[in-house]
Amino acid sequence: MAAKSVDEYIEGLGDWKTDAAARVRAIVNDAAPEAKESIKWAQAVYEQNGPFCYIKAFKNSVNFGFWRGVDIDDPQGLLQGSGEKMRHVKLIGLDDVDTEAFDAFVKQAVRLNLEKGDPTKG
Repeated sequence: MAAKSVDEYIEGLGDWKTDAAARVRAIVNDAAPEAKESIKWAQAVYEQNGPFCYIKAFKNSVNFGFWRGVDIDDPQGLLQGSGEKMRHVKLIGLDDVDTEAFDAFVKQAVRLNLEKGDPTKG
């Protein structure tokens, strides 16, 4: 059954993925307190002037992704992906949650949406 809330989604992940997703969620909520949180496209999505980041779990990993990932300053090279716009960090354990880097990513993603508009429209 599909999760109806982000709480259900995160709680349903199990093992270390629940803890990792909860930590990422807390970072997003702290860095973007005005963001709207919901389940869209079968994942946790955060929106402020359009979607800016998501948390999506897989069998052995959790992706923390950004709609405008190619535009985010990433001095540590954490963001992965080859698409035109989106990038993600692939978490394979709790040690992969980088609070400082993720906080900076979220703040940049929100700023980019405020400057450029909804990334899904255009």
